[in-house]
Amino acid sequence: MFTNQNNQALKTGIIILAAGSSSRLGRPKQLLDYKGKTLLQTVINEALETNCTPVIVVLGANAKEIASQHDNDRISIVINDSWENGMASSIVAGLSAMIKTDSEIDSIIIAVADQAFIKMSNFNNLIEKHTATGKNIIASAYDETIGTPVFFKKDYFEELLALSGTEGAKKILKQYPQDLETVVFERGGIDIDTETDYNHLISQQ
Repeated sequence: MFTNQNNQALKTGIIILAAGSSSRLGRPKQLLDYKGKTLLQTVINEALETNCTPVIVVLGANAKEIASQHDNDRISIVINDSWENGMASSIVAGLSAMIKTDSEIDSIIIAVADQAFIKMSNFNNLIEKHTATGKNIIASAYDETIGTPVFFKKDYFEELLALSGTEGAKKILKQYPQDLETVVFERGGIDIDTETDYNHLISQQ
């Protein structure tokens, strides 16, 4: 269990965003097979390996089909009926459910469903960096950018809940560079948006 600078246990939950329609792929990328598991299951499994709780999965497009294949009493599934409004609506849906589930939550990690190379250590590294630096936003760094998974202390919950439209949490990262640290996520830039991306991923197995 991780502790903060006052040596108190840090309560961190994980929100996995999996609500998109995969329009460029033409089928739900959440259900693509990778090493005998769906892409979404890969992310769920690594999240469940951590001490983080609760783990919330936000679904939208194809929710029924995806939910039926990921039935697990260790995760909570939240349906975002406004998923077509963009990623912000899924962050709001996930965080609202997180706070309702556990009002004492100290921090969250936002992850996405198509980073096939994610490991438990990627989540833990974010929390360790927060503990070491005292910074309240810890993002993953890859391919000359920063992004998910990303850790936010509860100081930023209100701003996350105020996001709208297609903007993700990156807006907040840009606004508070003084409170931001990063950790390297090897192969974090490999995500699946097209059939070509998926074929490339499969060829590397």
